Amino acid sequence: MGRANTSSKTGIPVYRSILAGLAAAALCAGPVAFAEESADKSFRSSSRVWSADMRDYAEQALHNEQALSMAAIPLNGPGIEQFINADQLMSPGSIMKLVTTYAALEILGPTHRWDTDFLTDGDMVGDTLKGNLYVRFGGDPKLTIERLWSTLRELRGMGITSIDGELVLDGSYFRADEGFPSFEDNGDDPHRPFLVEPSAYLTNLNLLHFQVRADERGTQAWTTPNLPDVVIDNRVTATAEGPCPSRRRFEWDPIFHDDHRVTVRVTGELPKGCRTTRYMSLLPHEQYSASLIRSVLAETGVTVSGGNATGATPEDARLVLKTTSPDLVTMVRDINKWSSNVMARQMLLTIGAENRKDDENDDRVAGIRVIYDWLEDKGINTAGMVIDNGAGLSRHGRFTARQGAELLQHAWNSPFAADLMASMPIIAMDGTMARRLRNTGMDGSGRIKTGYLENVRSIAGFTRDEHNTTWAVVGMVNNDPAWNGQAVLDRVLYSLHFKPPTGTAISRAPSSPSKTTSIQ
Repeated sequence: MGRANTSSKTGIPVYRSILAGLAAAALCAGPVAFAEESADKSFRSSSRVWSADMRDYAEQALHNEQALSMAAIPLNGPGIEQFINADQLMSPGSIMKLVTTYAALEILGPTHRWDTDFLTDGDMVGDTLKGNLYVRFGGDPKLTIERLWSTLRELRGMGITSIDGELVLDGSYFRADEGFPSFEDNGDDPHRPFLVEPSAYLTNLNLLHFQVRADERGTQAWTTPNLPDVVIDNRVTATAEGPCPSRRRFEWDPIFHDDHRVTVRVTGELPKGCRTTRYMSLLPHEQYSASLIRSVLAETGVTVSGGNATGATPEDARLVLKTTSPDLVTMVRDINKWSSNVMARQMLLTIGAENRKDDENDDRVAGIRVIYDWLEDKGINTAGMVIDNGAGLSRHGRFTARQGAELLQHAWNSPFAADLMASMPIIAMDGTMARRLRNTGMDGSGRIKTGYLENVRSIAGFTRDEHNTTWAVVGMVNNDPAWNGQAVLDRVLYSLHFKPPTGTAISRAPSSPSKTTSIQ
């Protein structure tokens, strides 16, 4: 979904504001020789040198002068705005999550939470709940097995050991009449965690954690959660103690049966004392969540006699249990630190569900509309921008480096700036930036969201230079191939830190060294 052309707001470049202030001060001090025109040329020269260096490096590395799009804007100190192909629409990858999460902070609010309710249309008689147990989902991006366990165990605490009725899942909170845009992954593995689709029925990120460990008994295999719908065919053999092999040495093959159960066959060799793991998404959301809830209930000593169903909760159903998610700030941190696609997509759907118009029947479309309106209210030009699914897991998503940098400028001045920045990976320290720019002296010098798709590499966030000026920076590489695009973008961050594009000394009174003002 793109946008028609709209007007954009432009501001006076930072360095012109500084020059104007110095000129005014000089006039107040009396007659001085203040060469503003010469200083302005010096600024432009410095700007051209920095951007030319970056452009040349990118062209040498990528063999394509249009492959790099970049914008860098100083936020709280001297510096010269830098733009390279900044108005070219590019595929952003996961830095699109910054649009979604910043919008959520301002539109939904940092204290927004998601409720999941457990209700019944029956009565409690002795140790039995005579009636159906309804699970009314509220779009929670991270309803984990731990939270389900701590909530459902309260039934056992109430003295209930059996439910004489059906388990009914209610996913009416979201509307998705148009479905979700498909993403064609080239990895030939549709069960990978980053491909999990959003859903009103989402629990535990719809993931199964498989583990195999070798010891003196041979090998033992198990899953978390332990669902009756999934069986492991463990064919891993134990070998003598030695170095633990990489996960790539093992084959995990799911076999889907007509009764909707899945057998996962795992093969390989594992030295004693080692283990191997794998995360997979194998079941439809409704089946996974029903199986998970039944499994948790069984672990707490509660059985359900009826089957599984989906449907609306009766209006007269009574609330039995409730679990409330952590606040939105916590969710935003999980999304940006670890680039969770499904959580970002749930966030977009929530924005739509909470701001849906009467004639709207698709919360993804409604969420995109709300974000476009919010961006335009800030004066950000949305021409050509395509949000698609809010996570960047898309071949269709687009925006420009200038649009991204303008968004970061607004975020810097937002009441929730600290919340957004705290959610972003720290250079050389954590999240998706943990292993980047290590041993360069830049540890902790910036908070950068990264993006990675086939033929796409990207960065967006805030970085600080040696003079303690913070820069908003957005960089995108779209190239076939883009495997060395990460090095180009790391070079941008490195250069902004150690050789930021700033002005040179401006002499106010050549005859007196003490009367010289420098912009650095």
